[in-house]
Amino acid sequence: MVGCARTLRSAALLGVVCAGLTAALTACGGDPDEGTNGVGKLSAAQIENKTRKAAEKAGAVRLAGNVVSKGHTYRLDMRLKRDGAMGKVTEGGSTFTLLRVGKDLFLKADADFWARQQKGGKGASGPDGRAAGKLDGKYVKVPPGDPAYKQLSGFADMRVLMEGLLAMTGKRATGDRGEVGGVRTVRVQAGNGGGGIVDVSLSGTPYPLRVQRAGGAGTLELSDWNKEFALHAPAKKQIVDYGRRIAASTG
Repeated sequence: MVGCARTLRSAALLGVVCAGLTAALTACGGDPDEGTNGVGKLSAAQIENKTRKAAEKAGAVRLAGNVVSKGHTYRLDMRLKRDGAMGKVTEGGSTFTLLRVGKDLFLKADADFWARQQKGGKGASGPDGRAAGKLDGKYVKVPPGDPAYKQLSGFADMRVLMEGLLAMTGKRATGDRGEVGGVRTVRVQAGNGGGGIVDVSLSGTPYPLRVQRAGGAGTLELSDWNKEFALHAPAKKQIVDYGRRIAASTG
């Protein structure tokens, strides 16, 4: 009887060990989608569709990175929501602040920036430089009829930016798994990567977290999805009138 009991205990122990080994081996074999939102199991087209819809429904986002457009490279650090945006744009040696509240668009820059916009500007020491000095650090309201309004407002319009950034061309395919900002992602690429790449969150809502634009036209990271932020028009004493069209050199 003692021998039988020992045999039964040994068999039970062996069963527990085997069950543990089986579980360990299964985990090592890995289900890459365990603990995710499940979009990694979908086709590339389905993932792209879900991430587009997620971006369309979002109320706010922050994006940072480079955009190449018409031969210009812009460094963006913008916070956007449906009714406005705020942030900085750098192009060449110039950095300016953009603020959009509803349809009102404001631009703030230093004197050197404005001196370059003056027709035949002579720099900070000349007559145009003195005029530019009055604009230094002030907000200029960009008139809707100014050619610069359309150019600049594209950086401060969440809908327009999302449509442009998520546009891809070519055959879609899923790529590698990775991480962006510590969040697990799955990659969707078009045209073997040359037509655009989007890294999609595998956690929670499948938001796009990094976008590499087609043709090497820039890479941006997107974060703070749906994170609310305050947005107010500048005080009247902070606003000055430019008095002429803003030159096309703003890009």
